[in-house]
Amino acid sequence: MKKITYRLVYGIAYGISLLPFGVLYLLSDFLFLIVYYIVGYRRKVVVKNLKASFPEKSEQEQKAIERQFYHWFCDYIVETIKLLSISNDKLLRHIEFRGVEEIEKAFARGQNCSALLGHYCNWEWLSATGLAFKRYPQAVMGLIYHPLYSEVFDQLFVKLRSTHGGVCVPKKDILRYLVTYKREDRRTLFGYISDQAPWWTNIHLWLDFMNQETPVFTGGERIMRKMNETVFYLDMERPCRGKYICTFRLMAPEAAKTEEYDLTKQFFKMLEQSIRRQPPFYLWTHDRWKRTHAEFDKRYEVIDGRIYERKDK
Repeated sequence: MKKITYRLVYGIAYGISLLPFGVLYLLSDFLFLIVYYIVGYRRKVVVKNLKASFPEKSEQEQKAIERQFYHWFCDYIVETIKLLSISNDKLLRHIEFRGVEEIEKAFARGQNCSALLGHYCNWEWLSATGLAFKRYPQAVMGLIYHPLYSEVFDQLFVKLRSTHGGVCVPKKDILRYLVTYKREDRRTLFGYISDQAPWWTNIHLWLDFMNQETPVFTGGERIMRKMNETVFYLDMERPCRGKYICTFRLMAPEAAKTEEYDLTKQFFKMLEQSIRRQPPFYLWTHDRWKRTHAEFDKRYEVIDGRIYERKDK
């Protein structure tokens, strides 16, 4: 039954992907009316996040960002589906990669690389990053991801992300993959989407991010330091509809030489700069500030770097 469901979902998605961009964006405009006005998908979360993140903006300005966000969010959906059938050459006319030469320099000196990124602009299109590397066609370009609860949609997204050469690795397996690639002397560049809300027992660091005290993931940084990779921030811009610019900005030539949490702190500062530059293109529907420091202190305690639930709560 799952196979039949997947084939049906894939067939519909592939059929939609064959539509030209102009028609897809008309479809997105229609979808916006449904998602924003009729369904009101997570509007309370979006309003709450924008109000807390931009207290200096008026209600009208926040409302404008909200509407622009939902317009872009619907574009993100149809753009992602487009990955199923768009050719490599045509995709590269819609996404431009800058700073690739710095990664190739790292590859030349035997360094593997990693890139920190957030849910900003169309991160799914970054599965085509390998197309920008002409000198290292055998390099492994991948994305670390958390498998979806729905097996059908998880399979579909793995297909979407691998159509243009990307390698999808579940986050629980990434260290094993990196060690294997290093033994094989293969150059790698993996992207870590690092702005999710960690579970209570994975909170080791709180930062000021978008005007709010925020629990952050630090696992990606630990892997980068352990493997001594060259680390980049993946900065995205959307100058116009259907066009993205992706710039790799060097954060650390050798991660092992950085202090603990330095990379994570740098990443969130750089991500905030990106968001404030173009606020509508962040994933405001995600309730990433639902866990507070006060509740953490009430429910958990830290002993020798490990987090335990309080028995006296």
